[in-house]
Amino acid sequence: MLRRTAIRTLLGTLAVVPAVLAPIAVAAPANAAPRPHWVAAWEASSTQASTDAADCPAYTGLTDQTVRNVLTAATGGDRVRIRLTNVFGTTPLHVGRASVALRGTGADTLPGTLRGVTFHGRRSVTIPAGARMLSDPVRLSVPALHQLAVSVYLPDATGPATQHPRGLQDSYLAAGDRTSAGATGYDTSIDCSLFLDAVDVTAAHQVAGTVVTLGDSITDGTASTRNTDSRWPNGLARRLDARHGRTLSVANAGISGNEILEDRIPVRYGPSALHRLDRDVFEVAGVRDVIVLEGINDIGAASATAEQLIAGDEQLIARAHAHGVRIIGATLTPFGGSNGRYGGDYGTAFGERQRQVLNDWIRTSGAFDAVIDFDRATADPSDPSRLLPAYDSGDHLHPGDAGYQAMANAIDLSLLR
Repeated sequence: MLRRTAIRTLLGTLAVVPAVLAPIAVAAPANAAPRPHWVAAWEASSTQASTDAADCPAYTGLTDQTVRNVLTAATGGDRVRIRLTNVFGTTPLHVGRASVALRGTGADTLPGTLRGVTFHGRRSVTIPAGARMLSDPVRLSVPALHQLAVSVYLPDATGPATQHPRGLQDSYLAAGDRTSAGATGYDTSIDCSLFLDAVDVTAAHQVAGTVVTLGDSITDGTASTRNTDSRWPNGLARRLDARHGRTLSVANAGISGNEILEDRIPVRYGPSALHRLDRDVFEVAGVRDVIVLEGINDIGAASATAEQLIAGDEQLIARAHAHGVRIIGATLTPFGGSNGRYGGDYGTAFGERQRQVLNDWIRTSGAFDAVIDFDRATADPSDPSRLLPAYDSGDHLHPGDAGYQAMANAIDLSLLR
């Protein structure tokens, strides 16, 4: 059951944003080229390491090893910077070397694309516990939707690592410093990213900024096919990249198991959406819009009511508007039939009532700047409490590849500014 006193305290606290004086505008020369601007090409929301992830060594950490994180850039650019993270570390993190390259096959990099990364001009850096570190920019031509390999060498024992679990993308480990090497030595594949939470690019002028997708496992892509970029935010990125004229990049801030109201246990489910909003949305390069698809775990795992979730959403909305970010609400997808696997109030009569009330409020209240109706896009018309069988991964909670594509196709791109 919910820790109701903690929730009431949390929902009664509204972030106060101090006033900032507007800078004096200076006109650019009439013949000046558009200034390059940074947008997020990729994001992985961080969580604390836990003992229950057999496919990721985050809890034990690394010693004298290199992790090669593989990721897909949602948009292209001609300069790249990476952000390393020690947010959940308890001691300073010593990074010996780091590099970025276009990915080839497996753990290999494309010839001629590997670039060493520096931090304030130095190749090594120490990141304090609880902090993140943005690299210096490097020149690298990154095509949109191409995969990158970001390699980080950890010479000393790291302790439990800040991670993004269940990445549905093979990354790799090697002994020693292999940041400037090809695939040789990368003999272990892992299903998480380690010590890396963002990659930014200087985008073409038509890429106006970034839309962040804030969510749980359905945004993180659980039950989609590994190594295929079949999550609905990937489908949205492909649609936006194909759009003529002004468009956006996409940063995926989904965490499997995440909730709006509570910091859920196990800790790999991550801080609540209310707690991670600043880090995972407002600090994203170029953020303009955020799409929120959260609440199904609050209902299923913690028996939250629609009233409690509406209060949580209202806090998200108020804080987004205080930061000048448009916030788009997405209705919760059906979960009928999922109780047998997930228990709690997943798919129960109580859970379905809360989902329906919340979805009705999202559609009709006008509280969000816009609405995306993922519920109607994925529901079985003969039983709207359930996913359409063609879209169901089989657990009756998570869509499969076809369901995630249907979600991406349901988004009216004109809603994104």
